[in-house]
Amino acid sequence: MINSKIAEELSVQPAQVDAAVKLLDEGATVPFIARYRKEVTQGLDDTQLRNLQQRLTYLRELEERRGVILKSIDEQGKLTDSLKHSIVSADSKTSLEDLYLPYKPRRRTKGQIAIEAGLEPLASALFEDATLDPNVLAAEYVDEGKGVKDVKAALEGARFILMERFAEDAALLAKIRHYLTENAHIRSKVAPGKEQEAAKYKDYFEHSEKFKNAPSHRALAMFRGRNEGVLHIQLDADPQQDDASAPSHCEHIIASHYGIMQRNRAGDDFLAQVVQWTWKIKIALHMETELFSTLRERAEEEAIEVFAKNLNDLLMAAPAGAKTTMGLDPGLRTGVKVAVVDKTGKVVATNTIFPHVPQNQWDKSMRTLTTLCKQYKVELISIGNGTGSRETDKLVGEMLKNNPDLGAQKIVVSEAGASVYSASELASKELPDLDVSLRGAVSIARRLQDPLAELVKIEPKAIGVGQYQHDVSQSQLGKSLDRVIEDCVNAVGVDLNTASPALLSYVSGLNKTLAHNIVHFRDSHGAFDNRKALLKVERLGPKAFEQAAGFLRIFNGTNPLDSSAVHPEAYPVVDNIVDTTAVAVNDIIGNTELLKTLSPETFTNDAFGLPTVKDILKELDKPGRDPRPEFKTAAFKEGVETIQDLKPGMILEGVVSNVANFGAFVDVGVHQDGLVHISALTNKFISDPREVVKAGDIVKVKVLEVDVPRKRISFTMRLDDTPAASNSEGKRSTPAPKGKQHTRGPRNDKASPRSNKPKAQPQNSAMGNAFADAFAKAKK
Repeated sequence: MINSKIAEELSVQPAQVDAAVKLLDEGATVPFIARYRKEVTQGLDDTQLRNLQQRLTYLRELEERRGVILKSIDEQGKLTDSLKHSIVSADSKTSLEDLYLPYKPRRRTKGQIAIEAGLEPLASALFEDATLDPNVLAAEYVDEGKGVKDVKAALEGARFILMERFAEDAALLAKIRHYLTENAHIRSKVAPGKEQEAAKYKDYFEHSEKFKNAPSHRALAMFRGRNEGVLHIQLDADPQQDDASAPSHCEHIIASHYGIMQRNRAGDDFLAQVVQWTWKIKIALHMETELFSTLRERAEEEAIEVFAKNLNDLLMAAPAGAKTTMGLDPGLRTGVKVAVVDKTGKVVATNTIFPHVPQNQWDKSMRTLTTLCKQYKVELISIGNGTGSRETDKLVGEMLKNNPDLGAQKIVVSEAGASVYSASELASKELPDLDVSLRGAVSIARRLQDPLAELVKIEPKAIGVGQYQHDVSQSQLGKSLDRVIEDCVNAVGVDLNTASPALLSYVSGLNKTLAHNIVHFRDSHGAFDNRKALLKVERLGPKAFEQAAGFLRIFNGTNPLDSSAVHPEAYPVVDNIVDTTAVAVNDIIGNTELLKTLSPETFTNDAFGLPTVKDILKELDKPGRDPRPEFKTAAFKEGVETIQDLKPGMILEGVVSNVANFGAFVDVGVHQDGLVHISALTNKFISDPREVVKAGDIVKVKVLEVDVPRKRISFTMRLDDTPAASNSEGKRSTPAPKGKQHTRGPRNDKASPRSNKPKAQPQNSAMGNAFADAFAKAKK
């Protein structure tokens, strides 16, 4: 049943899902199944497999919960055939819990107390016959011995019985939930007296938008403001109503559901009050809590997805490659930390220079860097983008200008997470003899050589590419990011003889223990000369070998295939190719002309089908091909080093540091990233910024607005856009009338729908407040 449902959702065959579930249950990883079990799953890719894995977990949890609920109600002796059918048919956790609500063990309520006092017949009678006079009927139930002192108490008890009955009606709750989801608004306002403290939430001081349309960044901003005690947020069930005292439409839904109408009968007023109280006392707060929880979950899922995509882009950024690299961790008073690493990433020299205030040892620092560059033949100089970055960049630029024979290239890189790595247990094991302050420089150098190999050593949440990363479920975030890292590491492949334990631990089939065992074996016995030697590693058995071997590379080993993505289990296919062509393996690898003449169908058999053989031929053509792009660098503009140097109209080159659903942040070298709103990314309409940019891209931007006091920078990538009037005083510019936001030259296409809208909802500014502050902190 579960597999069939997943197959329907993914639009694939049930047999494909059955095969994938079987492999997952046997311990196979998604990267392994996607690459080496294509025949078994009939070609399910890694995205489909990830979705399948997530849905499988959810639906299995749903089935487990369904079993618990059925058992609980059955033990109470209340499980009717119709109720059982409803529970078995429930397709979500929410609908399942709605059905369980009336039977859930809980503390005594006013309704239960009234039932114990014998008032349920009174409640049922008044509900079923509105012609009965409540006061007359209630008089029959007055019994001080049972706690019912008078008619008023009897009616109140009956009222609570009906209220709880209504509030636990799954069908009614579904109707109200649907109405609220489609029509309700989420409203926020500043808490009285918190205007100054809540300055960064200014866009939410008096804000309202449709609940179902609230984007994740605005929802999370409002929830954060509420958690900090500076915003009040509530669900407005009737945004179309101006009269706050008028009945809610939800009261009409309740009355209609039970056929309650005002016909001037004796019991109509009593029932009308039951309906009103049911909504206001029971259902309204319950629904607000539930829907806010749903909104938060949805927003968290989107935020986690944003984080995952950005992390993927960052990890898959172009590596500079095996080049001797100098890493500079900038600082002012504490000096600039220097580390030189060789082509393999091994530390060969360290130092600390003091070119900036207060020491101002500019010339001495330049001589030190020049000597190190000459001594170790430095090819790349990697400069962290923290405090003192532009000043250090200027120092290096001057040194290279004075020494053109060095031939080195300087690059400013993100140093996010370097300090976290420096103080980590892993860093102390990798660099035990190095001072903590110098380890950051090593990380900055290595992350230029190979971003993936170095960044996996850092807690993903410390890398600083997330949207409200501290406000989302940390367990869900952790699982998502681990999946991203696993996919990236296995897509690129890992050099078995140089990889760190951190990198090895993300290889399919391995874990931290096996990764450390591999490194220990390597340290004790020397480099691996073939993949089979992995089986000698402690606790690494045949299953782990099967999952991991294809993703581990051995260069210059005894078997040339060990440096490729061809799995050892498929080596017989290559042997068959060798026999058929009478050409040695070494001469087949990279021999495009020969490989083009081969027909994949010739080499298929019962064990290896056409997809696998095609993959093998493709891999033999370009063995160990790195899927990452070519290495490129951005050039920051000279003289633009702080936010004060920015002027509207400037065109600058920068690096996309982060992408959110509402736009992209760009680093132009002024220690504060600016925002290119989604509407300013391109001249055409887009729904996702990633259609145009991704983290790590080099882009050209024009400065539209600079708000120095609040450290807000607005960019556009539409270079024909004209900035608004100067905003040097730090005041926010007034939104232009519809269609007049930017003056720009002639365009062939239609204007972006986003750019022509009046500013009804926070867009650029909404980001610029809470999120920009959070992002700036994350980068420190």
